[in-house]
Amino acid sequence: MPKKEEAKKEEAKKGDGKKAAKKQPSRGDAVRAAAAQAIEATAGQAGVTRERAQQIADDLVHAANRFRETLEELRPAGADELRTMRERITSLEERVAALEAAKATPATTRRRTTPAKPPATS
Repeated sequence: MPKKEEAKKEEAKKGDGKKAAKKQPSRGDAVRAAAAQAIEATAGQAGVTRERAQQIADDLVHAANRFRETLEELRPAGADELRTMRERITSLEERVAALEAAKATPATTRRRTTPAKPPATS
C-alpha cells in the first residue's frame, strides 16, 4: 500500500502544480495586463495631449499665414499692377499740368484795394 499512498501524493503534487501554474500568469497575460495598465494611466493625459496638439496646429497655421502675407508683400508687382500704376501716373501728370497752366494764365486781374484809414482821435 505504500505505493498507492505515494502515487496519491504524487498526483496531489501534480494537482498542486496545475493550480500553481494557473495562479502564475503567462507571459501573454502579463503583457496584456501591463498594456491595460499603461492605457489606463495615459487615458487622462490623452485629453491634455489632444488640446496641446490642437494648439500647436493652430500656431502653425497662424505662422504659415503670416509667412504667406510677408511673401505677398515682398513679391514684385505683376504686369497688371504696373499697367494700373502707369495709368494713374499719367492721369496725375495731366492734372498737374492743367493746374500749372491755369496758374500761369491769369483769369482776371483783381484790383487791390487799400485798407480804410483808422478814424482820427483827438
